[in-house]
Amino acid sequence: MAKNKEKNLTFKNKKAYHDYHILETLEAGIMLQGSEVKAIRDSRVNLKDTHIRIIKNEVYVLNMHITHLSTAHTTFRPDERRSRKLLLHRKQIEKLYAKVTKEGVTLIPTKLYFNSKNMVKIEVAVAKGKKLHDKREDLKQKTLKKEASQALKNNY
Repeated sequence: MAKNKEKNLTFKNKKAYHDYHILETLEAGIMLQGSEVKAIRDSRVNLKDTHIRIIKNEVYVLNMHITHLSTAHTTFRPDERRSRKLLLHRKQIEKLYAKVTKEGVTLIPTKLYFNSKNMVKIEVAVAKGKKLHDKREDLKQKTLKKEASQALKNNY
C-alpha cells in the first residue's frame, strides 16, 4: 500500500510584504503545545497582525492565531493567541537584537511551513516599514506587470 504524498503546506503573511521592505530572512523552529501541529496541518493558522519580540534574550512570536481542533480535549487546549517561543541559537538572537535596535527596523514572520523533516518552521524577516507612497508605487508596479502579462497572453 503506497503512502499518499502530503501536500506542501505553506502559510504566508501577505500583509507583511505589503507593509514592509524585507531586508533579511531567517528560519526558526517554534515551540508548540498539544494539538497545535495537527491544527496547523488542518490549515487553522493565521499570521495576519503577527509580530515578533525579543524578551529577556528569547524570541517570541506574538498574536499568532492557531484555532483549536474540534477533536482536541477541552482541558488540554492551549490559548489560541498565546506567545510562542522561537528556537534560535544564541548568536542568531544577538544578531537579530543588534539589527532591531536600529531605528525603524522590526521582526515579522513571513511564512509558516513544514520542512523536509516534517518539522514546523517559521521564516522570520528583518523588515523596515514602508511609507504610504512606497505602498502606492508597489501597487502601481504590480498592476502594470499584471496588465502587461495579460496583454501578452491575449495576443497569443
